[in-house]
Amino acid sequence: MPHDPQQFLLELFAIFVSAKVAGEMFERLRLPSVLGEILAGIALGPYALNWIQPSDAIYSVAGLGAVFVLFSAGLETSPGDLIRVGGKAIQVAVAGIVLPFVLGFAYMKLHGEASGEAIFVGAAMVATSVGITARVLGDLKVLSTRTAKIILGAAVFDDILGMLLLAVVSGIAVHGGPQWLRLGVLTAEAVGFALFMLFVAPRIVRSVESRVGQLSSYNGSLVVALAICLFLSWLAAQIGIAAIVGAFFAGLIFADFAPQWDLLPRVNGITEFLAPFFFFAIGTRLNAKIFTGNILIAAITVSLLAIISKVVGCGLPLLGEGWTIALRVGVGMTPRGEVALIVALVGLQTQIVLQSTYAIVVFMTAVTTLIAPPLLRYLFRGETQGNGTLGATAQLRL
Repeated sequence: MPHDPQQFLLELFAIFVSAKVAGEMFERLRLPSVLGEILAGIALGPYALNWIQPSDAIYSVAGLGAVFVLFSAGLETSPGDLIRVGGKAIQVAVAGIVLPFVLGFAYMKLHGEASGEAIFVGAAMVATSVGITARVLGDLKVLSTRTAKIILGAAVFDDILGMLLLAVVSGIAVHGGPQWLRLGVLTAEAVGFALFMLFVAPRIVRSVESRVGQLSSYNGSLVVALAICLFLSWLAAQIGIAAIVGAFFAGLIFADFAPQWDLLPRVNGITEFLAPFFFFAIGTRLNAKIFTGNILIAAITVSLLAIISKVVGCGLPLLGEGWTIALRVGVGMTPRGEVALIVALVGLQTQIVLQSTYAIVVFMTAVTTLIAPPLLRYLFRGETQGNGTLGATAQLRL
């Protein structure tokens, strides 16, 4: 906790209000409000106007916001639906990792950078920010569509594969080569975790459904769901994959019971409060002042490669279903986020990556984050909501 609770409350107030006002302005312009929340962080953060300097406690709240964004998305994704698109989702995830890594590594090497830096930039380009994509799809009221389920499934698998790649590059940075034993254990844990959440956990919830309904505690079903969400988020982080992946699976196992337990509107109320801190915090990390000359050119080039590689790589497995679906999935997989920043930070802390390279990755993360929401809105224009259970989260107006 911060030393001054009053200052902490003032920070919460300033960030929440500024993010929501910016979001409202963008909604009135028929643009995704998440874009306004991120730009509010850029404008008011320490690298621009410097009116708001988020503390460590604020960044912790932001992390909790990311957890609830994914928990809400998971509540609207039935395990059966995700299993049905699982094959396509894995194809999209794999293609969306290989092409960005190859292009990022190749460009940095051609640019004259050391192999270590090239590896870290390539690794930072692979992981999709599932939190941003999920929030935009919820805002557009299309989470019930097959395309959205492919995007979310691929983004979750992408995150898991990205974390495995991070384990490889971390081993190279710290030990001069990958730690194959640690990588094998992490892979087994990640795969086992995903399979358990998809096939076993929903059956466990179904078996105790009647007991949950008999709880005398006020909002007993919500209390159980929140407890499981926090526990699985912690467990995922302990395993070595992102906490938000655990949150998504937590929502997934309660998805079939969300309507009868009235979980969606209550969880969405929490998400409505916490999510702006996450998106505002993303914006505060961008320092635009250092982008001059060659660094700016490199940052723009890497950003373009990051966009093209995801659109092409993730769209290719779906070309047989039409250009529209391929483009929607490709653009939906474009935003990078916390995983990219973690990869770059590991490289910076181990002195493999220079400040300029770290800045390039942050710039690429910001550009891909900012460009995806308006493109998704355009590509999903006219899409109708096909699932009545979607209504509550669809009402989230970022």
